[in-house]
Amino acid sequence: MFEIYAIVFAVFGLCMGSFANVLIYRLPRQKSINFPPSSCPKCDHKLKFYHNIPVFSWFFLRAKCAFCNSKISPIYPLIEICSCALMLVSFFGECVDFIDVQSLFRAFALGVCLILLLALSLIDLEFKAVPDSLLFSALGFALLFAASEVFCEFDFSLIINSICLAIVFWLLRFILSATMKREAMGSADIFIAAIIGAILPLNLTLLAIYTAAVLTLPAYLIIRKKDYELAFVPFLSLGLVLVYIFKEEYINFIGFLYE
Repeated sequence: MFEIYAIVFAVFGLCMGSFANVLIYRLPRQKSINFPPSSCPKCDHKLKFYHNIPVFSWFFLRAKCAFCNSKISPIYPLIEICSCALMLVSFFGECVDFIDVQSLFRAFALGVCLILLLALSLIDLEFKAVPDSLLFSALGFALLFAASEVFCEFDFSLIINSICLAIVFWLLRFILSATMKREAMGSADIFIAAIIGAILPLNLTLLAIYTAAVLTLPAYLIIRKKDYELAFVPFLSLGLVLVYIFKEEYINFIGFLYE
């Protein structure tokens, strides 16, 4: 049964990745995600259902539109593959020891949240802003993940952690903006901090934020543009994923430092 569940999560991740491609393209451009149906952005021809099979259609069509032969960016299958990987990361992270309704629910909520964070990160990189609807959806799935502990174990620690992180980031944004006399942080960062707090315990939450801050250093060195607004959502999201995957290594490293 473990292998069957893993396959189901992998296939669902691919489908979510295909949907994420729609979100990434349409939401920032204020287009409906339902209508019109999927079509080629070059020739505007409506696509057949077999043109939208995650990953496989891209290879089957040889990375070209079936109607106008315009090139299809490899970013589409890469997002689908990454979404599949994130769904499997969630499944193995929550269900590797024991599979029950709670662990499957937690894996599902976490996987969808991480895929939405992937979409938010790519949108933020291009537009330096994220859609509120997508941001609130990611937060909603993160809170569902945290709420599972409330209903099953009466443990409010992740919910409290999420609220506290949001307050801390809001205060940090207020203080920095007042000091620098301009907006120092995006409001989306507050929600991403709340998402991290809803998924990781406090010690790992702080490590995820620290990891995100460290990852920005090479980016700043490469850019070196005065007053350039660096998108922080991708780094916070990557910090969350890295700490979630390697949480044992992070914990062991901290223990090694304090020996």
